[in-house]
Amino acid sequence: MNYQTGFFYLFAAVLLFAAFRVITARNPVHAVLYLMLSFTQAAALWLILKAEFLGITLVLVYLGAVMVLFLFVVMMLDIRFEGDRWSFWQNFPLALVIGALVAAEIAAVTWVGFPKIAGGEVAGAAEGVSNTKALGILLYTEYLYPIQVAAVILLVAMLTAIALTLRHRKDSKAINPGDQVRVRAADRLVVVPMAATTRPADPAPAAQEEGKAS
Repeated sequence: MNYQTGFFYLFAAVLLFAAFRVITARNPVHAVLYLMLSFTQAAALWLILKAEFLGITLVLVYLGAVMVLFLFVVMMLDIRFEGDRWSFWQNFPLALVIGALVAAEIAAVTWVGFPKIAGGEVAGAAEGVSNTKALGILLYTEYLYPIQVAAVILLVAMLTAIALTLRHRKDSKAINPGDQVRVRAADRLVVVPMAATTRPADPAPAAQEEGKAS
């Protein structure tokens, strides 16, 4: 076993552990951190497979932007763990069935759909040909519409995350500008008619006069 195979098993083991902790961690912030760890290990596997562009894109896009955004959103949601805790074992049978189906599908695609690579080596890029340039040409010519659809989905997800964090709070003192514009002078000042009141006489002088007379 050469060093490349050893690194592959190391990265794959850490990736499986991080992916398992994503679905078993009770704290959502910890789950997001484990997901970021799994992305780093997946990027390392892409580098081993000589797909440098995909590995760098995974680090820059997902770790540098998307996962950081998810982390801040999860932290700003202020989830209360003391109340209703989600039980992992309650939905474990359904998750086990779905996981088995996904594993069977991956095994079928890997062992049946893909042809076997001769010699067990990954074919590298030809001399003088940039795989990044070739991938960019495919993305913006043949796969332009799927890229645009993915961009729209990411935009909707970002707007949804912003809408979740901007929910109404009871202790907020924000004023609606529309209510301020529609206000009238009669709503600001109300004149209430009241009967006139007089100050009662002070009994102290009368008491002093009676004391002198006696």
